[in-house]
Amino acid sequence: MKKTKQKQRSLTAFQNEHMLTSGQTWEVAIALKAAMKVDRQSEFLCFDDLSGSFIELDLSGSYEDIIERYKPAEPKHQKNKHSKAGRPNLGVKSKEVTLLPQHWEWLSQQESSASATLRKLVDAALKLNSHEERVRQAKATTDRFMIAMLGDEVDYENAARALYRGDKIQFRDLTRRWPADLRHQVMRLSEPAFQIPTTKSKT
Repeated sequence: MKKTKQKQRSLTAFQNEHMLTSGQTWEVAIALKAAMKVDRQSEFLCFDDLSGSFIELDLSGSYEDIIERYKPAEPKHQKNKHSKAGRPNLGVKSKEVTLLPQHWEWLSQQESSASATLRKLVDAALKLNSHEERVRQAKATTDRFMIAMLGDEVDYENAARALYRGDKIQFRDLTRRWPADLRHQVMRLSEPAFQIPTTKSKT
């Protein structure tokens, strides 16, 4: 029976407080198996870089078994026989839009057409919502990792509060005494949480 390929993701593994390796699932799994063969005393833990959650990998079998289990198959490049030359299909759909008179008046005063202006407004809203979601996810991801690896460290609770407030300066200050490799991972995971959305200025 053929084994099902595991979902590929970016992972980071630690040997006690030191980072062992970071990479794709199969790469981290191989490194973990090799390290655990040499050192049976240390604690080895692996985390998902996207969620900050602890991940338990199946390291049973040989290195070849692990590669078969976790390494993604090479993508097959097949030419689309139905592709046509010319302008690509952009998926534009025409639907009715109901607006108040003042809305139509405002749209008529814009440089672009009404459709183009509405698309820009929707894209701007989507971009803002996307940024807010990235910030929220980065905070949750960072805190999950901190709870698992640094929950007993000095100033963890104050650092977590600074993280959720978006206070980057205080967050960095409160974590400065943490183990170097663990702090480096915290800084990497938390970076999107402190990013300010960019807006295009009109010239």
